[in-house]
Amino acid sequence: MAMAQNLSTSNESGDAQQKPVVNIAAYLFVKLDRLPERREELRQLCQELQIRGTILLSPEGINLFLAGTRHSIDEFLKQLRSDPLLESLEVKESFSLTMPFSRMLVKLKKEIIAFGVEGIEPQRYSSKRLPAKELKRWLDEGRPVTLLDTRNDYEVKLGTFENAHLIGVDHFRDFPEAVRQLPEEMKNQPIVTFCTGGIRCEKAGPFMEMAGFEDVYQLDGGILKYFEECGDSHYEGDCFVFDYRVAVDPELNETEATQCYACQIPLTAQEQQSEKYVLGVCCPYCWKENRPPEPPTITEREQAIRDVTTPLPGSIAYTNERPLNVPQKYEGWRLIDFICDYHPHVSRLEWEKVCKEGLIRDRQRVICADEKLRAGQRLLRFIPDTIEPAVNADLKIISWEEPLIVFNKPAPLPIHPCGRFNKNSMTQILDLAFPEEKLRPAHRLDANTTGLILFTNHRDVSQKLHKQFERGEAKKTYLCKIHGDPDWDNYRCELPISKQASKAGTRVIDEQNGQPAQTQFTVLQRNEDGTSLLEAIPITGRTNQIRVHLWHLGYPIVGDPAYLQNQKQGKSQTLSVDSPPMALHAWKITIEHPVLKETISYQTPRPDWA
Repeated sequence: MAMAQNLSTSNESGDAQQKPVVNIAAYLFVKLDRLPERREELRQLCQELQIRGTILLSPEGINLFLAGTRHSIDEFLKQLRSDPLLESLEVKESFSLTMPFSRMLVKLKKEIIAFGVEGIEPQRYSSKRLPAKELKRWLDEGRPVTLLDTRNDYEVKLGTFENAHLIGVDHFRDFPEAVRQLPEEMKNQPIVTFCTGGIRCEKAGPFMEMAGFEDVYQLDGGILKYFEECGDSHYEGDCFVFDYRVAVDPELNETEATQCYACQIPLTAQEQQSEKYVLGVCCPYCWKENRPPEPPTITEREQAIRDVTTPLPGSIAYTNERPLNVPQKYEGWRLIDFICDYHPHVSRLEWEKVCKEGLIRDRQRVICADEKLRAGQRLLRFIPDTIEPAVNADLKIISWEEPLIVFNKPAPLPIHPCGRFNKNSMTQILDLAFPEEKLRPAHRLDANTTGLILFTNHRDVSQKLHKQFERGEAKKTYLCKIHGDPDWDNYRCELPISKQASKAGTRVIDEQNGQPAQTQFTVLQRNEDGTSLLEAIPITGRTNQIRVHLWHLGYPIVGDPAYLQNQKQGKSQTLSVDSPPMALHAWKITIEHPVLKETISYQTPRPDWA
């Protein structure tokens, strides 16, 4: 089988700079041996290179869909092609902003593309190959030819060639029976089979010839190669792909298409606007079977939160299990030396007591203090009779329009389990109140800070929102009450902030090695008691950014336990419910709605101190 080198678009360098993830699809029909050994070798190679996706290995060859950085993909292909059996592997490339796969799988299969027909061996024989540009020339000339779409019906609905004949199957295993139903007169006509990347046609073409079709071609490289060389000429719509991108357009860019969570049908952007499309529940094609009941009201949802926090879940004694993962640098260290170095704020004597009582385990196996550890080992520290400090669980719901849920968070209340807090954290409380929703925060908010925080109940939406916050596209506005009366009405602070926190958990201005940080401040009110009310807009998103900037400028936030007056630092800790509040409030937020693609803003009432 004649193979080419990597295929890439003419604007590869621009795409690679703007879209750092390289996606590759490739297959090769070749008799492979040592399948179990190959699987382990490829699994380790992909793990080392931080590549994700799927590789299928079988006695008839290899089929893969992978994604990674430019360097990792190039290195993977270099090592893969060093095997004489795989040196001619052809690869199709496209680029994306984010990783389209969540994990790495290497599977052993009977066939690299399930067909189930004996005697079809593409490594020995395949139908005539028709290059993409040649097919375009045929279509430009109006040459009589039947374009046969060998893909599944759910793929076809997003796009196909003009006037293509649809084979009409739900799975490629059904292709042989569908061929038997084709009109007899088609056997004498020139037929060009096509699919996504060409692999199905490697078997479809020879089978059709066995069934008596006399003039069968296969589109070399499939739709993706045609897009690369010919664009959208004679093609309508997009092309379904088997990863989180769902579909790509003729320029090989990810489209707005998605898949229904319930029935897995691909949905166009227009279909997603239907009132019968409920993200994570149903779509216009399965609405009758899967349509949701009337959702609870906000009042009912807030009552559900009160029900699981009365009493607070962490107020009842329990055995807390805290993960304790072993980083690479501690390979071969004794347990006692590792935990003393990893958590130096706890005395060695106390750690020795913890080990002696059998409270550090690998799964359920107790580990003694002198046992040597391996990098990546996942331990559990058991803390019996845990009672957590109280928190303020009076969560208010600003908006519940899935996939976005917006809360007005009280304080003190940590977002995630941390330190002394586990069950008494916002994510844990929401898991108890709404166990089916799987709500997760789209950004950060300190335990002592009140105000707006966005949650989502859909992974893809969460990733898109995270990117908005990382790139500074989401605009957040805070209210803060400070000690002092600034001699300015507006001020933009651009002082860099230290990368690492101190042992006390605080950060400082570090003009030599710090991370760039920018905050815009505006004085809203000057009070007679010597305090002032400010509006703060963080341009960047560094940890404790507003607090560190104001503290360094000599205007610490009222009630802040860490950044004190007179340039002193306290301990970064979660306040008690009886303490005066820290006067920092997430007041407004503006984002681009990840589904509707329109700008949307939320706002809370001002807190009492503001």
